[in-house]
Amino acid sequence: MTRCGLDCRDCYAYPNDCPGCKVVAGKPAWAESIGEEQCQLYQCSAAKAYAHCGQCNELPCKMWYDLKDPSLSDEGHLQAINERIERLRSLQ
Repeated sequence: MTRCGLDCRDCYAYPNDCPGCKVVAGKPAWAESIGEEQCQLYQCSAAKAYAHCGQCNELPCKMWYDLKDPSLSDEGHLQAINERIERLRSLQ
């Protein structure tokens, strides 16, 4: 699982193009497609010395809503956020 609660096994790039967020230090295969070198959520949690976003009191923050998978509808995006939050909270 990634710092933001995504399951790497659900990603098109895993494991061939991307061995997982932890292994690539937050530089997943899709980051370049949005003009980023490193995932913003990974950067944020690392800067706050959190193992994952579930440790942050601001969860879900604006960054979570702004960083949307273009293949998801708005409703699907909100559902995915809620599922990820559930996963992360179960780790605590």
